Amino acid sequence: MRYITDMMSEQFRFKCIVTALVLALGFSQPLVAQTDRLDQLFEELLQADEQTTTAIERQIIAEWGKSGSPSIDLLMRRGKDALDDGAPDAALDHFSALVDHAPEYAEGYYHRATSFYLLDEIGPAIADLGEVLSRNPRHFEAMRGLAVIMEELDRPAEALDLYRMILDIVPQSPQARAEVARLHQQLEGLAI
Repeated sequence: MRYITDMMSEQFRFKCIVTALVLALGFSQPLVAQTDRLDQLFEELLQADEQTTTAIERQIIAEWGKSGSPSIDLLMRRGKDALDDGAPDAALDHFSALVDHAPEYAEGYYHRATSFYLLDEIGPAIADLGEVLSRNPRHFEAMRGLAVIMEELDRPAEALDLYRMILDIVPQSPQARAEVARLHQQLEGLAI
């Protein structure tokens, strides 16, 4: 009888190990490179008028979201659902797991930064936005988030620089244009 119990215990342990390996391999599969498509979209963005800019931005964001891994997609979906449900602490757990298992995937850091921001953890939010930009220097959404934080920290000059960087990537962004004009006027007023 003890032999059967030991054998069942070993089988259970083996199944746990195999499950852990499958999950680990699923998380560590290389992300699908979308660079050609993204390069094309960014070229289109430089030539776009204000009306088509928003549509192209959405396409770029959709490309950034393609992880190439069902496991990563599941963590992303769970984190976004938690944010939608008003539970940034739960979202933080999902996005942290995503970042742990796919540290090269910039979108994990971006969404985790959002969670940190909503939890008033500004330092970690800034750090994660920095991680996003180190992996994806054209991530105009991370730049926007960082610009908002810089303004909240009473650093309008840095926010202005970030919005100008966005305009280098998205020349017809109405939001970035408006923010540049507003901050430029604010900073000129401060200089007087």
